[in-house]
Amino acid sequence: MTSQAILIIEDDPALLRGLKDNFETQGYLVRTANDGRKGLDALLKEPPDLLLLDLMLPKVNGYEICQTARSRQLDLPIIMLTAKGQEDDIIRGLELGADDYVTKPFSIRELPRVNSAIAGSI
Repeated sequence: MTSQAILIIEDDPALLRGLKDNFETQGYLVRTANDGRKGLDALLKEPPDLLLLDLMLPKVNGYEICQTARSRQLDLPIIMLTAKGQEDDIIRGLELGADDYVTKPFSIRELPRVNSAIAGSI
């Protein structure tokens, strides 16, 4: 059985490490990127089963990454993890193709949605 792959694009090193460690202990194959350019390159080179995406990233922002993924018809769930919690930001993210939107700070217990997303039930 192949592990499900998650790509996490996040520029906060502590949060990135915490998310990576958490999902690896759950058996997921986790790849990471700490800026938007590296993340977009990783996404397009080898699309994961799920994308966890920050919005405020250096080089390429999360909105652009989400829009590119959808314009290339990548069929994967995208969960935005961001400090941008205004209604306009949430609506914009969802309109660009995000499947879910989680505002920071959040509890790791809020992310069981990941299992649902990978299973296709978001």
